[in-house]
Amino acid sequence: MNKKQRQMLIRIIISAVMMVALAFIPVQGIMRFGLYLVVYLIIGYDILRKAVGGIIRGQVFDECFLMATATVGAMALAIYERSGDYTEAIAVMLFYQIGELFQSYAVGKSRKNITELMDIRPDYANIERDGKLERVDPDDVAVGSVIVVQPGEKVPLDGVVIEGDSSLNTSALTGESLPRSIQEGDEIISGSINMTGVLKVRTTREFGESTVSKILDLVENASSRKSRSEDFISRFARVYTPAVCIGALLLALLPPVVNTVLGNAAGWEVWIYRALTFLVISCPCALVISIPLSFFAGIGGASNAGVLVKGSNYLETLSKTKVVVFDKTGTLTKGTFEVNGIHHSAIENERIIEYAALAESSSSHPIARSLQREYGKALDRSRVSEVHEISGGGVIAKVDGRTVACGNDKLMRSIGVEPIPCHSVGTIIHVAVDGSYVGHIVISDVLKPHSAEAMKELRKAGIQKIAMLTGDAKRVADDVAESLGIDVVYSELLPSDKVDKVEELLQSKPAKAALAFVGDGINDAPVLSRADIGIAMGALGSDAAIEAADVVLMDDDPLKIAKAIRISRKCLRIVYENIVFAIGVKAICLLLGALGIANMWLAIFADVGVMVIAVLNAIRTLFVKNL
Repeated sequence: MNKKQRQMLIRIIISAVMMVALAFIPVQGIMRFGLYLVVYLIIGYDILRKAVGGIIRGQVFDECFLMATATVGAMALAIYERSGDYTEAIAVMLFYQIGELFQSYAVGKSRKNITELMDIRPDYANIERDGKLERVDPDDVAVGSVIVVQPGEKVPLDGVVIEGDSSLNTSALTGESLPRSIQEGDEIISGSINMTGVLKVRTTREFGESTVSKILDLVENASSRKSRSEDFISRFARVYTPAVCIGALLLALLPPVVNTVLGNAAGWEVWIYRALTFLVISCPCALVISIPLSFFAGIGGASNAGVLVKGSNYLETLSKTKVVVFDKTGTLTKGTFEVNGIHHSAIENERIIEYAALAESSSSHPIARSLQREYGKALDRSRVSEVHEISGGGVIAKVDGRTVACGNDKLMRSIGVEPIPCHSVGTIIHVAVDGSYVGHIVISDVLKPHSAEAMKELRKAGIQKIAMLTGDAKRVADDVAESLGIDVVYSELLPSDKVDKVEELLQSKPAKAALAFVGDGINDAPVLSRADIGIAMGALGSDAAIEAADVVLMDDDPLKIAKAIRISRKCLRIVYENIVFAIGVKAICLLLGALGIANMWLAIFADVGVMVIAVLNAIRTLFVKNL
């Protein structure tokens, strides 16, 4: 509880104690009014000040104006009737302030939770000077500087590890508790926490352009992008508040005037009391507070799960998703080639890999790198000579004095060797040694571990159609689609073709349903922007992803997509619950107030009680762990 909240709590306690004490003090007349006025001012002076300030600024119709008018009117009515009963006016203000305190605490609590979840802003960076570590502001560290990150410290800037190995806690970024191993040559992301070893890192970005800064900026600015539900509440309050004020005025004036014209007793006191009760009931704070809080908490809960949503409008669109379109490489697959098999080998498999890795030792092509990784040993290039790369074919080189040819069918036939066809899906590398065929290696981009499960979860989440777009060959694309159970697949596409296919899918999707495109955010920016909702996968450190996408997943786990959809739907469900509940209760109580059935005490429930219930319901959107 902050200082302001503590002061409000003290005012509430003092006012409540004084009000109870005055009920037992036998004072009457001006003395009684003076004592109750003191209590009223203690609990309500800030509301009165805000109401007067709003009138001066021309912003008359707000909840402070309604509370001030109703309670001052109730005090004036008690003076007019000489009843000496000022407790209703004070009770209305007292319970309103209790509700405000509760709301302030609830919002503060949710903000604190979100701040803790996103507590990734580094306080300093370590620069080594003259053998000593000096702490400097991360903003002052230039690109290319070497910083030292000790165990337990936050990584202050993006960079590349040049010395050391360690484990990183990336839970604040990705929502995953599993540590990530890091070693020399690996890229490192700001905002993660170094757990074990000392790391020396060469920075690759300034602090303002680093991952941690971009994430914090997204979270801080998410509230500026309002959903249609929030816009509706804003427009509703602008019309509703003046309308109920006019309604209360008519309720206070018309019936007594009509009674006077008809020759009946006017009953001014009764109708003014009903009008004041009407004003208290009509206060729209339950809607005005709980709806933005629901979206704020929903965005915070999503952040905790490693899903960054750029605004409540995107959260609302995500909840309507019925069609999901995936890019393949880097989204459903790892985007890195791996050796998946060795077929028709005439010598040991390990020997074939050794020959191929050494022959390709001078190449940086992804296929060559996959062979080198599979070999798993340091490459002794002194064993390799006379390397000839054949454009569109492969490579021929001398390895340990033997002629090794690695490549496609065309290369094999060019040297007089007939390759054995392969029925596996992937890139086929045929290997021949001294003119003799020794087998072929199957290399392919492998599926991510959770891709198949992610498709099942999307079905459970109510997704009606799943499509995949890729530039890969039809055979490879069809194999991936079949293994994952994808409904529609489009292969051999250029980037511009992907946009055209998304346009077609947008035209054919169900009415009022949203289409989400999921890509790696680098070469898919045009499609991410064109879809109803763009989701960037594996976007740690990717500027293109953060700029083009509406939702950014802080790791590359496709399972998070279904979770993000479920979070958005829970948030919207709670928003609609609050709208229906608040408007429904107020409509009933307004009718009862106009008919004289509801008194000020029911008005307090219709205002403060409804607000407290709505706020409690809104906070539920923070809890997304089990979704």
